Amino acid sequence: MGKTAIVIGVGAGEGLGAAVCRMAASEGLHVFVGGRTEAKVEGVADEIRAAGGQATAVVADTTDEASVTAFVEAAEAQGPVDLAVFNAGNNMPGNPLEMEAEYFETCWRIGCFGGFLFSREVLRRMVPRGTGTLLLTGASASMRGKPNFAAFTSAKAGLRALGQSLAREFGPQGIHVGHVVVDGGIDGYRLKTRAPEFAARLGEGGLIGLDGLAESYRFLYRQPRNAWTQELDLRTHKEQY
Repeated sequence: MGKTAIVIGVGAGEGLGAAVCRMAASEGLHVFVGGRTEAKVEGVADEIRAAGGQATAVVADTTDEASVTAFVEAAEAQGPVDLAVFNAGNNMPGNPLEMEAEYFETCWRIGCFGGFLFSREVLRRMVPRGTGTLLLTGASASMRGKPNFAAFTSAKAGLRALGQSLAREFGPQGIHVGHVVVDGGIDGYRLKTRAPEFAARLGEGGLIGLDGLAESYRFLYRQPRNAWTQELDLRTHKEQY
């Protein structure tokens, strides 16, 4: 059996999760496309197969332990997971004084707790083999908190810290754990449909390109073990540092 890749947190075809899935397929991996919406993950898998790649769509919820375990097991049944990407965690803004506790917890469960579940199940398979790459998607909120983003920041900052701990613990055991800080808006379906005025105001080159992001994940996946990067910080050339 050939090697597999698993990507969880895949939405629209014009999104980061889908772009990473296409990249993984171009590396010759059988890609397991995971997300909460069946039509979306099936659409991405169909696109990969139409282009000559191998892909399987799986409905998976990062906050549900049984769902995450089943997702990883499905990929392992096809072949050893060599690349795993956690891409879940939608931006969830809100005034902390008006925020319901359930809303805050949901944000944390998707973006941080889900990262733990996914990482644990992947590492349980990779560590005995002594090889594999686990990548976590971060955001500007991974690095700094801003008004109206207390919930999202806590989830993303927690995910970043989780990645640092896992890298230090499992790097010596042959597992490359990387964290990708996407520091800015992505030039994809979600932002262009939900905030078209914002995207238009930024203008050409104001949003981070999907192809460039996917190539950065490829860069991390291909790195030799004597020169691993634990964190990449990506932004458009127009972004204010």
